Amino acid sequence: MKPAIVGLSGLELTADEAACLAEHRPAGVILFARNVQDPVQLGTLMEALHAVLPENAVLMVDQEGGRVARLRPPHWWAHPSARAIGALGGQASVRAAWLTGALIGVECAAAGFDVVAAPVLDVGAPDGHDVIGDRAFAHDPERVALLGRVFADGLLAGGVQPVGKHAPGHGRARADSHVELPVLDDVDAGDMLPFARNADLPWWMTAHILYRLRDGEHPATQSRLMIDGVIRAMGFDGVLVSDDLAMQALRGSPAERALAALAAGCDIALHCSGRIGDTRNILENLGEAAPVTLERLAAAGLRAAASRLVLDAQALAEERDALMIAP
Repeated sequence: MKPAIVGLSGLELTADEAACLAEHRPAGVILFARNVQDPVQLGTLMEALHAVLPENAVLMVDQEGGRVARLRPPHWWAHPSARAIGALGGQASVRAAWLTGALIGVECAAAGFDVVAAPVLDVGAPDGHDVIGDRAFAHDPERVALLGRVFADGLLAGGVQPVGKHAPGHGRARADSHVELPVLDDVDAGDMLPFARNADLPWWMTAHILYRLRDGEHPATQSRLMIDGVIRAMGFDGVLVSDDLAMQALRGSPAERALAALAAGCDIALHCSGRIGDTRNILENLGEAAPVTLERLAAAGLRAAASRLVLDAQALAEERDALMIAP
């Protein structure tokens, strides 16, 4: 199995995509809004993917709530942003975070997803770029750590594997890594606190940020100094997946970007463009996943299976919605 998760072009699995996935056996596929229309279409696509992917491959979706949501009404619930949850304050925000995580987990598991790219553990910053913005629970690291934890617990209760992102913290960045490479002088203890408090999560995602005092040449995603010396040093031993390697913060061909991330210590290279040429370029140039990566993937799956609860989703939705509209 190749250590990569890749995107698809549209609502159906094309013949070229099916042949590529069957031949090169990636660790998984990630779906976006361009791949999701309604439950019937999504179910057909999931069946087609299961027919060509390795048995233990994962299906991932970016479903944070708020503006980052691939499953949307009228077929799926609308979910509040992290900022809206955090703004409730007190125990109301804690309960709303768990309920939202559980609801997202339930609906994503029911749709066939294994991994949900949430919670955002980035600490909001007044002068940070809006690429994080309302995706952050709060400006207080302690509050982000707590709400991120209960949101992740909700996802696990719903039956999916959560991904803490974007390590070691994206909130202070003043540039959007989708467009350009953000640069900071150094890591920040406050930024890292939510990650350190959630080091037992099954997955983390890296940040495409260059910390010039730590590694003046490579962003964290592609920096052995950052991954070994900062990210893993916080105690995290789960699956480390790169942020989307198709972002303009990075340079080089898709394969060069992926190989650099893996060489730096990422377990999985994530490339989301959905362009078949990009996908082939990556998968044709990657070797097999390392044994430790396979062990981490297996452990993440077992964690979600052991944590899953039988939940009354409608009751949870009613409780959550009442919290969100309470004066």
